[in-house]
Amino acid sequence: MGVEGCTKVIKYVLFFFNFFFWLAGGVILGVALWLRQDSQTSSLLTLQLDGNQAPNTFYISVYILIAVGAVMMFVGFLGCYGAIQESQCLLGTFFACLVILFACEVAAGIWGFMNRAKIANEMINFYDAAYDKARGNNQAAATVLKAFHETLDCCGKGDALSIITGLFQDICPKSTLSMTTISQNCHTRLKEIFSDKLYLIGIVALVVAVIMIFEMIFSMVLCCGIRNSPVY
Repeated sequence: MGVEGCTKVIKYVLFFFNFFFWLAGGVILGVALWLRQDSQTSSLLTLQLDGNQAPNTFYISVYILIAVGAVMMFVGFLGCYGAIQESQCLLGTFFACLVILFACEVAAGIWGFMNRAKIANEMINFYDAAYDKARGNNQAAATVLKAFHETLDCCGKGDALSIITGLFQDICPKSTLSMTTISQNCHTRLKEIFSDKLYLIGIVALVVAVIMIFEMIFSMVLCCGIRNSPVY
């Protein structure tokens, strides 16, 4: 015979939360793998200019997400099994894993917040370097520039004159060569694409953090209930 009353309710609530936590881990892992293989970002982050690789700071947050998703799936399974078996040892291990995971997520969130503008700015600087070298008839830089333009459907740094006068007529998408769409400069597009993905990562991390807080509370209450239960 196991726990009774409110503690028994908490047992099944904790099981439900952990099952959802396990599913959330799978979703995070899937999203992280999608971000890693996304054609837009991967095609830009694999570019090279004069032997220099494009900045890949963005991938740091993606790799953190992959690790977090995998660990969440393991921890979620551990919590489900510990709750059903009413095992203090498993629940204690589960709580310790949650604390470590929560601390890592907070640290990753602080890092992401502090570097939210750095990722886009690094890519903008890389684009500007290619832009300036392409103006000097550097074919390698022109190839890099064309990859940016085709991937993001943009052209230039917002300098309409350079496009209209034909400086980049051959490597700009045709949709950006009209006055009506000249605002689609690559600085704006780079900020949009990386900011949107960072916001997605932030939303996922916030939801998971809230779930973890509830799970830590429920696991401790259930562990105390099992310890105080007169019959095991």
